[in-house]
Amino acid sequence: MNQTLTFALLLTAATASAQSAKPAPPPYKDADQAKLIAAIDAKATHYGDLSRKVWEFAEVGYKETKSAAALVAELKAAGFEIQEGVAGAPTAFVASWGTGKPIIGIMAEYDALPGLSQQDTTEKKPRVEGDPGHGCGHNLLGTASVAAAIAAKDELIKKKLPGTIRLYGTPAEEGGGGKIYIARAGLMKDLDVMLSWHPADRNTASIATTLANITAKFRYRGLAAHAAGAPDKGRSSLDAVMLAGMGIEFLREHVPQETRMHYVITRGGEAPNVVPAFAEMYAYARHSHMPTLDNVWERMLKIAQAGALATDTKLEVELVNAVYNTLPNEPLAALTEKNLRRVGGVVYSAEEKAFAEALAKSFAATEDPLLLGSEAQVQPSRGGSSSGSTDAGDVSWQVPMSQLSTATFVPGTPGHSWQSAACAGSSIGRKGMMVAAKTMALTAMDLFTDPTQVKAARDHFETRRKGFEYRSRVPEGQKPPLTYRDNK
Repeated sequence: MNQTLTFALLLTAATASAQSAKPAPPPYKDADQAKLIAAIDAKATHYGDLSRKVWEFAEVGYKETKSAAALVAELKAAGFEIQEGVAGAPTAFVASWGTGKPIIGIMAEYDALPGLSQQDTTEKKPRVEGDPGHGCGHNLLGTASVAAAIAAKDELIKKKLPGTIRLYGTPAEEGGGGKIYIARAGLMKDLDVMLSWHPADRNTASIATTLANITAKFRYRGLAAHAAGAPDKGRSSLDAVMLAGMGIEFLREHVPQETRMHYVITRGGEAPNVVPAFAEMYAYARHSHMPTLDNVWERMLKIAQAGALATDTKLEVELVNAVYNTLPNEPLAALTEKNLRRVGGVVYSAEEKAFAEALAKSFAATEDPLLLGSEAQVQPSRGGSSSGSTDAGDVSWQVPMSQLSTATFVPGTPGHSWQSAACAGSSIGRKGMMVAAKTMALTAMDLFTDPTQVKAARDHFETRRKGFEYRSRVPEGQKPPLTYRDNK
């Protein structure tokens, strides 16, 4: 081969290699982080107002029409492309900005809980008696996620970086499983990493798992009759519900001690002098290991069937939801914790300190409420299991996912309570919300600028999941339970 041809071939190879190789993104330095934090802080009042608006809407799962619309409007104004009504859920949406890899997702929730309407006061005072309220702080959750996504988008523009930021509006986390249907529709399959967070009474990047959870409504249909004049003609659906409840109580002695089972009677009849023709129980079962939970649930189903057999009634079972325990990701937890410590805690005003002290008197506080949110309250990542359940668990088995909590509640505040609803509507909740927004935005930018972080998260995910095949317990083809908060 002559020298001219050899040189031409080498030049062609070098040119092709240069074209195919992508330059590494510039590192995200301390100065960049400081500017990002300052940019989010500059919008704190605006995002606080948005969270307050969603707090006042207080809409339950799959009915968060106003709440979702408020978040969508914010994202549209920031230039995101929006897909609304995805996965068969009118209040689910996906907002995207950018092109190419990596694709970083952030999840937003915005559903409230039934019966927890509350003013932002230290005494129990419903805004509207019997109405829903944000006793789990999802008004803060959705707003912080939107703020983080917009901040990351602005940084991608400023730095001229490739990549896609995607905000998932996930309805009905409280028992409706919105994320399951969004993932099942294939809307998360190309993600590199998913970032998630949740309001809490402390700051931590968690490597703990959660409890898997299966829920259903047991509906019994019997025969109505005059309770005094013809009781022998009746077949009491309420008796069936009560027998099922008693069976569950006896079962508690014979399940693994980490198991949690609870239920409510959502319909028990209309009048004492009429044998109830229809009654309904809404039941939950939880455990941190899904196969163990499967066994517990099978026994609960047998108990439900026994209630029908004993009363000569007919049983209908509607599986409402089934969620996995979360799959922790240690590299993402370490990255998130680094950024949480970079953001640090917050400083509370005299009024906020007084609020915290007064609220703590309404429950058995075990910690100093004035330590709320301080940098010293950033807890190191720990394993084990938390007591809650979330449909984010199903996401974590399909894509590497981070878990962050920030102090939006007074320490020791019971979850799903009027006290937590009061905090979610207060300035204490809003300040904790901004800690989450800044931490997630910084973490997203680390992932956009450091491919090794994305790879570490993926490698850990594949190692932890090796040999396990994710299979949702929600039957294939089942549609989102859009009316699960209704009592039929």
